[in-house]
Amino acid sequence: MPHSAFANLPPLPFLVISALLAVVLFIFMARLKSTKRELENSKQETEKASQTLADYEMQYSGIINVDKEIEVREHASKVRQDEANAVFLEVTNDIEQLKSSYKEKKGIYDSLIHKIGIYDDDVELLELGFYEPHFDFDTAEQFKEKIRECKDFQKDLLRMKDTSGAIYCTTEWTVGNSKVEGKKMTDRGIRLTARAFNNECEAAIANCTWKNVVKMEARINKAFEAINKLNESNMIVISNKYLQLKVEELRLTHEHREKKQAEKEEQAEIKAQMRGEAKIEAEIKKAEQEAIREEARFSKALVTARKQLESANDEARSKLEEQIAQLQSDLEAAEQKHQRAQSMAEQTKQGHVYVISNIGSFGENVYKIGMTRRLEPMDRVKELGDASVPFSFDVHAMIHTTDAPSLEKELHRVFDNNRLNMVNRRKEFFQVDLSDIKKAVKNFDIDDAEFIETAVAQDFNETRAMRKQAELKEAIELGAILTKTKQPEFAESI
Repeated sequence: MPHSAFANLPPLPFLVISALLAVVLFIFMARLKSTKRELENSKQETEKASQTLADYEMQYSGIINVDKEIEVREHASKVRQDEANAVFLEVTNDIEQLKSSYKEKKGIYDSLIHKIGIYDDDVELLELGFYEPHFDFDTAEQFKEKIRECKDFQKDLLRMKDTSGAIYCTTEWTVGNSKVEGKKMTDRGIRLTARAFNNECEAAIANCTWKNVVKMEARINKAFEAINKLNESNMIVISNKYLQLKVEELRLTHEHREKKQAEKEEQAEIKAQMRGEAKIEAEIKKAEQEAIREEARFSKALVTARKQLESANDEARSKLEEQIAQLQSDLEAAEQKHQRAQSMAEQTKQGHVYVISNIGSFGENVYKIGMTRRLEPMDRVKELGDASVPFSFDVHAMIHTTDAPSLEKELHRVFDNNRLNMVNRRKEFFQVDLSDIKKAVKNFDIDDAEFIETAVAQDFNETRAMRKQAELKEAIELGAILTKTKQPEFAESI
């Protein structure tokens, strides 16, 4: 019999042993169940941990993918940025090159325009500037004499063959070892040069006007440079002295023409003034004769009325006395008119200086300062506003003075820089405040001159009001048309 662990134990009852075995088995089973539960719990926790780990792995994988996507996109963005920078740099370089090219070509264009302007009369007058007079002769005849002297001096220079002449050669040529032939060739070259340059100068001088005189001067200088450049190989030179004489001839010719025109206009002005004075004298004489006739008529009527008064009854006497009083008044007026006409005839400088404006034609603060010696000075104002301007003039002052020409001349001198037309000084319009004209008149020791500050400008203001009314009417009609057009849609929507 095998050795038993219980061999050495004292004998126990069978029931006790069975109970002990049952307890041990129960404990063992309980432990087994507990262990099984623990294993199941551990398994569940392990599964949970595995799931969590899988979730973490999935999230981490997503993060890794996002990081990779970010890296890819950052790389693509960097590539695009580099490309954009390269394009920007290229465009910037192109712009700089275009600017540089434009600047260069603009300079060439301006130079070409300037050169073309020398030969083209259609180019703006301001492109080459205005002509400033170089001479101050009093008469056209003095200019003519100076032109003759200039041409004689040119002929003297052309006769000289050395370097002090008009055209010369700086070297001595030989042709086929012959100095004589070389001299012949040089003389022919000089004659050709003189003919070419003189023709250019004569064309410029002949075509010279107030509008292109600066261009013609530039044309002569251009011809001088071009011909000298062509003759560089021949060593033939046009001297600067000869060039200056040609330019002087151009200027003299131009100013001579201008002086002749000014003298012509001055003569026309003098003739017009003489016609005006003759007209005024005729008007004064006519007024004087009319005054004499009126005096005689009123005197005769007055004598007749007084004779009738002597034999008149009481009823007729009253009417005759009123008639006599009226005839005496008319006779006095006729005598005053006669005296005024005589005074005007005796004092040739007596007249009126007027200050008038025309807002509709010339705008505000533009005044005409003129003079008239007519007995009725307003006749002159009406003449000025008849047909030459669209609106009539407003009179701001009508100053009677014994020396009208001097007052007019002084006012023109004071406001000389305010002329509307700085070229034609016979145009008597000035842009100035009326208050300044009043001060100037007071400085001339004329205190009784009355000025009307406000310009009525009736025709102009009524025309402007009519235009505004027409515009308003048109706007109202247009609004009504638009309203009618929209009404059907509104009705349908209702």
